[in-house]
Amino acid sequence: MFDAEKVKDACVLWIREFFEKNGKGCNAVLGISGGKDSSVAAALCVEALGRDRVIGVLMPCGEQHDIDCAYKLCEHLGIKKYEINIKAAVEGLKSSIPDELTLSVQSNTNLPPRIRMATVYAVSQSVNGRVVNTCNLSEDWVGYSTRYGDAAGDFSPMSLLTVQEVKEIGRVLGLPDELVDKVPIDGLQGKTDEDNLGFTYAELDRYIRTGEIEDKAKKERIDYLHRINQFKLQLMPVFNPEI
Repeated sequence: MFDAEKVKDACVLWIREFFEKNGKGCNAVLGISGGKDSSVAAALCVEALGRDRVIGVLMPCGEQHDIDCAYKLCEHLGIKKYEINIKAAVEGLKSSIPDELTLSVQSNTNLPPRIRMATVYAVSQSVNGRVVNTCNLSEDWVGYSTRYGDAAGDFSPMSLLTVQEVKEIGRVLGLPDELVDKVPIDGLQGKTDEDNLGFTYAELDRYIRTGEIEDKAKKERIDYLHRINQFKLQLMPVFNPEI
């Protein structure tokens, strides 16, 4: 059985040790969406480092209907925040694309999260920071992240925790239910994660941890997504001239 209290304490200690070795006195900087992942990651860092060393970056792309959740998290944790609207950057880059090149659907979808990560790093390098990766095991398992976008970071406290486990830790940390149980939306196309994936996180998490799933079609889809997205979890292939 998953012991959320024990894992939370161990993760907090791990974060402290990371900063001792990789940036003593530095700040933890992360994008804040108001969803469970950024909420839990921020709360873990606050417990590990103190609220004065955690900085949130809110990055709407034009209008963001649920940005109040991001504000609520920052207020709840008492952390410093910066709001930087990335719409002009996204539109500026798109307008600079030559007419003979048509951006693919994937390019258009992944551009905002990549600009968001560039923004987080710009803030981090200006405030003596280290960037917090907010991915979880469930999303990484099926490639539900953007390479060099939300999948980037300097350290990752939750990459080996499923969605259900992240939620349990969020409750142990005393986060508002509204943030822990917020229905995840991709923030790109206005769809829920589960709409896009074709299965629920509960089904995925159970399959990851136990190998059990009743729906054959969903099993095949999970296996397929896991297989084709393995490259996202691996280091860039490097040629070795000594071979």
